[in-house]
Amino acid sequence: MPLSTLDRSQVDPVIRRLNVLRPLSTEARTSLEYAMLEGIQRAGAGEDLISEGDPVDSVRLVLSGWLCRYKTLEDGRRQIVNFLFPGESCDAHAFLLSVMDHSIAAMTPVVYTEIKRARFESLVAGDRGLAEAFWCETLVNNAIQREWAINLGRRVAFERVAHLFCEIIERLRPVGMVEGNSCVMPVTQMDLADATGLSVVHLNRTVQELRASGLIVLRDRTLTITDLDALKDAALFSPSYLQLYRRS
Repeated sequence: MPLSTLDRSQVDPVIRRLNVLRPLSTEARTSLEYAMLEGIQRAGAGEDLISEGDPVDSVRLVLSGWLCRYKTLEDGRRQIVNFLFPGESCDAHAFLLSVMDHSIAAMTPVVYTEIKRARFESLVAGDRGLAEAFWCETLVNNAIQREWAINLGRRVAFERVAHLFCEIIERLRPVGMVEGNSCVMPVTQMDLADATGLSVVHLNRTVQELRASGLIVLRDRTLTITDLDALKDAALFSPSYLQLYRRS
């Protein structure tokens, strides 16, 4: 049975992102679309999709909404170690390990799909391009983690928040979620503070500095970067680690 246009639109962010990392054949796209459509699920804001210590038996792919990877200390302090956006994988190869070493939570209402391990392994075994695309996606996630480590360890607050805003825009652009240099910003200041290692007060002050510098507008849950080149310069940001462009 052919996939309808509506069905394809649900899983389009994943196809678009993987196709940036590796060109996918028509057969690979169709097989992946069927697998994704069979496992669509929903979660509410604040709900964990999977928690630290849980066993992993499937691959989760984000179709809409924002999620975060996080760790929590025994006293309750939380560190967000990455955001997850539509088109991205929560745990493409985590099933190779015994349990999750971190938790993944929805920051907004989300739609995602689960592909069971056996089905996923069959998909990637049958198509080299698809297998390479998912490995590239995992490698890009690792590169993002390294960049976040630099953010927390070496960049000052102004650079840190500016860098995060640049990264958000660039990660959302390939899946069609940026208009000009504007995107939705549905997360709270507490989320941004936990992602940048700042207090909420310090985060708020830093956002005000970025506004006063004429680099961003943050209003009505929308982020607009008024001068992207200037913001990248302020953040010491280079998008190369995101692998946004195919090799020739």
